[in-house]
Amino acid sequence: MTQKGLKLFFDDFIKKNAIFTDKKVLQSQYIPESIVHRDEQIRQVANILAPALRVEKPSNLFIYGKTGTGKTLTIKYITNQILESAKENNVDIFTLYINCKLKRIADTEYRLIAQITRQLGKEIPPTGLPTDEVYKIFYSTLEKKKTLLILVLDEIDQLVKKTGDEILYNLTRINEELKESQVTIIGISNDLLFIDHIDPRVKSSLSEEEIIFPPYNALQIQSILKERSDKAFRKDVLEGGVLEKCAAYAAREHGDARRALELIRVAGEIAERSSHEKITIKHLDLAEEKIERDRLSDIILTQPKQFQATLYSIIKIGNEKKGVIFTGEIYELYKSLCDTVGLRPLTQRRVSDIICEMDMLGIINASIISKGRYGRTREISLSVPPQSIPVITNILEEGLDLK
Repeated sequence: MTQKGLKLFFDDFIKKNAIFTDKKVLQSQYIPESIVHRDEQIRQVANILAPALRVEKPSNLFIYGKTGTGKTLTIKYITNQILESAKENNVDIFTLYINCKLKRIADTEYRLIAQITRQLGKEIPPTGLPTDEVYKIFYSTLEKKKTLLILVLDEIDQLVKKTGDEILYNLTRINEELKESQVTIIGISNDLLFIDHIDPRVKSSLSEEEIIFPPYNALQIQSILKERSDKAFRKDVLEGGVLEKCAAYAAREHGDARRALELIRVAGEIAERSSHEKITIKHLDLAEEKIERDRLSDIILTQPKQFQATLYSIIKIGNEKKGVIFTGEIYELYKSLCDTVGLRPLTQRRVSDIICEMDMLGIINASIISKGRYGRTREISLSVPPQSIPVITNILEEGLDLK
């Protein structure tokens, strides 16, 4: 496209009636003025954290619930309100939020403590110091602040997965080293069984309180969508039935309000790019396909080659035969594929574990069937949309150097 043609395109875009009036309202980082359908959880968290306003250390707190149930939103909302109250009453409180899923921030103990220390205002090199020295700098920086620190560790299970649970033990022992400051930890996790899998010594030192966030139902998601959509879109831009179907999609995904908001936002973007003035059911269906395709691509791109080889074997067999696929035939093709790409084959038991992971991720559906005295096997079928299979196959072939 020439410069003139591009300018005409942008000029024409500006003149069109915009579908969105405030797109950020539909984004995950947006914090509304009020949070609906979480009054009980807000009350519980507020009761636990309120002593901070008297400069009394609140209990450590763990928040559990599936993705999109309002955990992070609620904690950010409450800590923002605590900071406002603290400022009005001249109480020294400091809050830090760390997303433990982010690489280069929380993939090692060193990086996490260094990141916390930086956010407290003290620079630390990304590598090079002994971890004990980083802790000492963290302690001294915090002591100088003479504050009560509320440390929010989102996706805390990912931190433990990457670094081990010793870091939680060290963090809970910080208050024994401090005289002028105190630390309260808020852990947020999608894994309801996370705390049961850590060292009992660490669990004991946490002495945490727990709050579980239940999934939203379809009607609750619909009301959240309505409230946000009224602010995000131009009036009368949503066709009848769009919000209801969007809420039904998200309720099917374990009551994930975040997914519902992403769906309606992407549907709006698709409608706008197509020069349509209304968001229709068709735009919503296209958004669902796009998000699912992008989600699958992200998952598959980040998996090890053994996972990719197993999935490629399942897809190849699925393309060649109708009906269910069995673990044994997957393993035979997997071994052959390993020889082709130069991978050392895993045992059949380990490949079965990888198949279980794929089942949990929703890529396949694997059900165990008994074959009597011949033992048990799995019947496997792909759960991904048929239109996504060519995209996934392409990603796998590139990842395995089959092209």
